[in-house]
Amino acid sequence: MSRLLPRTALWSRRLRAALAVLASAVAMCGVVLAATSTPSSAATCNGYVGLTFDDGPTGSTSALLNVLRNNGARATMFNVGQNVQNNGSAAQAQVAAGMWVANHSWNHAHMTSMSQSQMQSDLSQTSSAIQSATGSRPVLFRPPYGETNSTLQSVASSLGMRQVIWDVDSQDWNGASVSQIVSNASRLQAGQVILMHDGIQNTRDAIPQIMANLTSRNLCPGMISPSTGRAVAPDGTTPPTTPPPTTPPPSGGTCTATATTPNVWGDRYNTSVTVSGASTWTVVVAITSPQRISTVWNGTATWDSSGTVMTMRSNGSGNTFGFTTMTNGNSSARPQIRSCTSG
Repeated sequence: MSRLLPRTALWSRRLRAALAVLASAVAMCGVVLAATSTPSSAATCNGYVGLTFDDGPTGSTSALLNVLRNNGARATMFNVGQNVQNNGSAAQAQVAAGMWVANHSWNHAHMTSMSQSQMQSDLSQTSSAIQSATGSRPVLFRPPYGETNSTLQSVASSLGMRQVIWDVDSQDWNGASVSQIVSNASRLQAGQVILMHDGIQNTRDAIPQIMANLTSRNLCPGMISPSTGRAVAPDGTTPPTTPPPTTPPPSGGTCTATATTPNVWGDRYNTSVTVSGASTWTVVVAITSPQRISTVWNGTATWDSSGTVMTMRSNGSGNTFGFTTMTNGNSSARPQIRSCTSG
């Protein structure tokens, strides 16, 4: 027995060593498989939208970037120059996370009240701060509050930047709930841009649902083209797209839609439309580019592929609906009622 025990111990040690080698091989095989496996089906992108976040970087930028990364989303960050100067590492983190960084003025002032030289100094200082922090000079500019004029657009252009407003306002700045933000974002169509903000918890909480909705419609987050101001693929190309299907107005009788503009500001105006002759209706309204409708109420709206023709349907909120239009430098044009159909 004294001679058998050492042999048994030796055999046991060899067995353990062999098992360890086998386990290592299996683990290595698993690593290789994990590294080379690919999704069974790649996401289909029939169009791109521009997700944008204003007023950063903030103390919540890291949390925002985590949510965007976890949901496979890239976005354009319209940064305030003063914030970049005070938090350069957060601006660097934006770029490292795959985001595009753009100019949103030095301290979010009302720039249309500035002189041309003041505008020039403000935007130049902001672009320099962003370039110093990130290594890249912005090619896009968004005016604070969406307030702009021809002088400001000319100054931005002279600094190599295209002005970008938005097509859809998430209303997160206005205390919108998560569900309201998601609902507003669901209006996005290919090429369009949505306004959101850094530092708002409801906005971060809405991102997974926003991405799920976009994916269900084969839309993907993209970059904003500095040549057109529209959302394109992340590599800057515009894929061939099929215009989103539209539902034709229901057949039925005619009704009358009358539009008024009760509120007009420097950068936007409200339109109120009253429908008579029908309790359920479909009204087609056209606006003039580059104007864009940012908010609607008391109706269900869809847009054509150009973003300038809106079809509004009754949703049980009565016979008066309204919407806010951003002038985007064209303050004279007003919406035109194309048709009113009952049924």
